[in-house]
Amino acid sequence: MPMTSRERPRTARSTNPRFMLPALVLAVLGYQINATMLSPALPDVVHRLHTTSGLVGLSQTLFFLLAAVGQVTLARLSDYRGRKPMILVCLGLLIIGSLACALAPNIAVFVAGRVLQGISAATFSLAFLTLNDVLDPAAFGRAAGIISAVNGGFAGVDAIAGGWLADTVGFRAIFFGSLLLSVIGTFAVLRGVPAVPPRSEGRMDWLGAGLLALGLTGLLVGLSQGASWGWISLPTAIALLGGLAALIVFVLVQRTRGGDRARPGTAATAVIDIRLLASRRAWPLLLTVTLTLAGAFGALALTIPLFTQDPHAGYGLSATHSALMYATPASAIGVVGAPLAGYLGPRFGWRRIALIGSAGSLLAFAVAVAFMNSAWVLLVALTVLGLTYNGISITALNGLAVVSAPKDQQGALTGLTGACFGIGASLGTALASGLITAAGAVGAVGPGMYAGALYASLALLAVALGTAFAIRPVPGNTNQDGNGNGGRNGAVPVPAHL
Repeated sequence: MPMTSRERPRTARSTNPRFMLPALVLAVLGYQINATMLSPALPDVVHRLHTTSGLVGLSQTLFFLLAAVGQVTLARLSDYRGRKPMILVCLGLLIIGSLACALAPNIAVFVAGRVLQGISAATFSLAFLTLNDVLDPAAFGRAAGIISAVNGGFAGVDAIAGGWLADTVGFRAIFFGSLLLSVIGTFAVLRGVPAVPPRSEGRMDWLGAGLLALGLTGLLVGLSQGASWGWISLPTAIALLGGLAALIVFVLVQRTRGGDRARPGTAATAVIDIRLLASRRAWPLLLTVTLTLAGAFGALALTIPLFTQDPHAGYGLSATHSALMYATPASAIGVVGAPLAGYLGPRFGWRRIALIGSAGSLLAFAVAVAFMNSAWVLLVALTVLGLTYNGISITALNGLAVVSAPKDQQGALTGLTGACFGIGASLGTALASGLITAAGAVGAVGPGMYAGALYASLALLAVALGTAFAIRPVPGNTNQDGNGNGGRNGAVPVPAHL
């Protein structure tokens, strides 16, 4: 239901809501180029900083790890402190981190800069929340599609541009570009993003946030480093079991601080109400995000590039040729699919669009696996996957997370959804790497080296479709979502029986 003139938050005179979406696009672009443009420039980082590939790899691991932690904590904190202040905090961290990486004299400063940049990933969740606070459902859908398109990068051109900059100028040029965009984005946010009053009372549960961050850290470190440390090694066990233990304690703490089980007089409110987390509005959504990323990202980021560049088992393409054929088209069509999903989401229901994206991704990937020996069929199948996965699924799942959360806990569910993107990507990459390595160890030859990893990704996408069907529509105003999702004003407290 659109906000009336009385319901709309009063904005400061210094802001111009007409420039809100361009300001948020600039804000997220500053982070995004650090996530997509640097990968081909990593060898240049090793060379210019006189370091090892292992330490540079660690900087990437920490970057994506802190991205997950930052989305959970800063998105939830915005419920108490406001979206705009938290966006400005993210941009400040991004500016400092970009400057540190651009001027880094050694790998230690570089790693510290990447950590700060990773935390700023919360800008994406905060952008979705801001749009939902201010816009009516239809406008929110269109704007969310544009933000999701930015989340996919510059249609695959950014990765190629990153390699070109590394070859001609050096990796530091990427961070100077990020710095410039972040400074411009900061001024744009100050001028164009309304200061919406906080939606939650009380104060942040820092104990719960710390336990959740510790748990996510353990899981992500274990998943990302398990292949190199050994899956049955002591460090991997400590990371994974420690992360699980922290998450169990987190749940116990939240049960004393959320909903009707809260202790009278408790100052800190739950990071996320356990009743919401246990409801079919939340856990199937979080599982769908995790499984979708594990299946699609693991294949697109690791299995497909390795297979198409393998001269014995695959096509023997160069890295550039492989990227141009099997990465750029999928990314480019995803930029088209994301705004389309944003337009259709409020009209036909975010849940329905998520189901269409999930089913389409499963079908496209099934064709890719069945015809993996045909270069052109694989190209077409992965291009379609770019539409359904990069465009439709990612946008619909982000939109569904925002409209599914109670109005006083929107940052919690949206932040957890953002963290699940990172968990799924780490899980998918680790699983694909392990299966490819295991296939080589038992003497697999030809396409059989990669078949196991591809079939595992297909199975994950199939399970993701099942969990997507399990998502329960949100009761409330059907004008926002054809499945009953109430959107900004229709989100309601979670009944205990859900």
